Amino acid sequence: MLEYFKNQELDLQRIDEIVPNCWINAINPTQDEMKQIAALGIPQDFVSYPLDVDERPRIEEEDDGTILIVVRIPTSNAQDPDIPYGTMPLGIILAEKYIVTVCSKPTSILDAFSSGRITKLSTTKRYRFTLRLLMAVTTRFLDALRDINKLTDELEDMLSSTMKNDVLIRLFKCQKSYVYFSQALKQNELVLVKMSRLSGFKRFEEDEDLLQDVITENTQAIDMTSISSDILSGMMDAFASVISNNLNVVMKLLASVTIIMEIPNIITGFMGMNVNFPDALQYNESVPFIVLGLMIAVTFVAIYIFNKKDWF
Repeated sequence: MLEYFKNQELDLQRIDEIVPNCWINAINPTQDEMKQIAALGIPQDFVSYPLDVDERPRIEEEDDGTILIVVRIPTSNAQDPDIPYGTMPLGIILAEKYIVTVCSKPTSILDAFSSGRITKLSTTKRYRFTLRLLMAVTTRFLDALRDINKLTDELEDMLSSTMKNDVLIRLFKCQKSYVYFSQALKQNELVLVKMSRLSGFKRFEEDEDLLQDVITENTQAIDMTSISSDILSGMMDAFASVISNNLNVVMKLLASVTIIMEIPNIITGFMGMNVNFPDALQYNESVPFIVLGLMIAVTFVAIYIFNKKDWF
């Protein structure tokens, strides 16, 4: 799908055809649409690269000045619906008279631009438009991290009152989101550093300041991801130890109860054997009560010893 936008005064307006100094938003473009973009003098590989879900962030520049910037952006339910967030590539192509964004799926970042929620955009200032888009990407990373942190807090509360494995599994899937974010942000950082060396992003002081702001926000997201991931790893290890310790306590209690319950069986089993007792005991009507008292006494002695040794 191809969408075309051009700024009218301070806002973007949707247009029906490609015109100079417009923004072309390509969402999972077909082969015909890719050829349509290539007809503008843009290498078709620049359009196809960002459609690969495993594409790494990088910058490529052609001899005619056309620049391809690939970054990874956060996306919910990327490949596994059980994982809160994943990442996918976004391609930004800066041609002589056009800005082209290429993505394999719709994303809220591009929707915010195309719907007009992001104001004061100019498609004629291609480098500034790119920086505004990259700032939106880093901001989305921070928002997604806050969502994951909120989810892990809720799971932590659930885990403190249950021993079920499904909560730990959900926490592990949150950990996978942190790993995806960490790798994506570090790779995006390399792209931003390379961008700072391009003359086009240093032409205006405002653009240079905006690029430094993007780098700062990306660094903040990296630090936030690292801290949150370390906290979650430590918390999962702690709760795993707690669950293992609780299981040991339960097993110890069951073993102690089993041993104590065996004491009456041992005594009654011995008394029920074919053993010749003296006549004073053999025909004494009080013997059953004596045996019962013996069982109770020995059982209580065993309970006292187990309790003193803290075996319960």
